[in-house]
Amino acid sequence: MLNSEYFIRNENLPEGFTYPSEYTRIVGLGIIYLEPWFILKGEQLNGTFQGLKSRFPNKTLIPFSKRQDCDDVACWLNNSAKSIVIIHDFATPGFEEREIFSGFWSWFRRAVEDMIQFE
Repeated sequence: MLNSEYFIRNENLPEGFTYPSEYTRIVGLGIIYLEPWFILKGEQLNGTFQGLKSRFPNKTLIPFSKRQDCDDVACWLNNSAKSIVIIHDFATPGFEEREIFSGFWSWFRRAVEDMIQFE
């Protein structure tokens, strides 16, 4: 059974969004810390979700991971579990997007590379 702390409650998610199986697999395996990235959970996940909604109201962002060394947050974009965007939280709207990935595994590969290079 998956730990629900790693998921935003369905009633709070944008209509049509479902977590991708790749993400649920990683959480189920307990791969939640890829230094410097970590999977958000509980209050931190919900606080980040609400904060992004208020700071970037023109985007639909569903956060799932954050870098420990900066304000970068990995999010699904626009009700789709297909596109992932790295948002530099607290940036001026219009300057927040750092990078876009075509899917979860694409982001995950980058997170592993970041872990290898991080000291």
